[in-house]
Amino acid sequence: MAPRQMKMPAKNDSEKDKAVDETFSQQKRPERGRYLLQVDRQTKGSYTTAEAAQSAALVIKKGYPVVQVSVYDSIDNTNTIVTEPAAAS
Repeated sequence: MAPRQMKMPAKNDSEKDKAVDETFSQQKRPERGRYLLQVDRQTKGSYTTAEAAQSAALVIKKGYPVVQVSVYDSIDNTNTIVTEPAAAS
């Protein structure tokens, strides 16, 4: 048998391709906001303001009342449990 030769595609070193192909890994993580939205102690998103995190938490809590939803403040290290508002009668 004759040895096979492999042809590799030519590399394109343009800056445009590097910016598009940038992916986040465990070593380089995306920027996080101060307030982290957690569902059952798993982080689902980050927000820069407490109001935005609180409103997103309420939407999840209304849709899924069984799960534990909280907003974690990463600077003050406080965790606020979100409860479903009482029904108005």
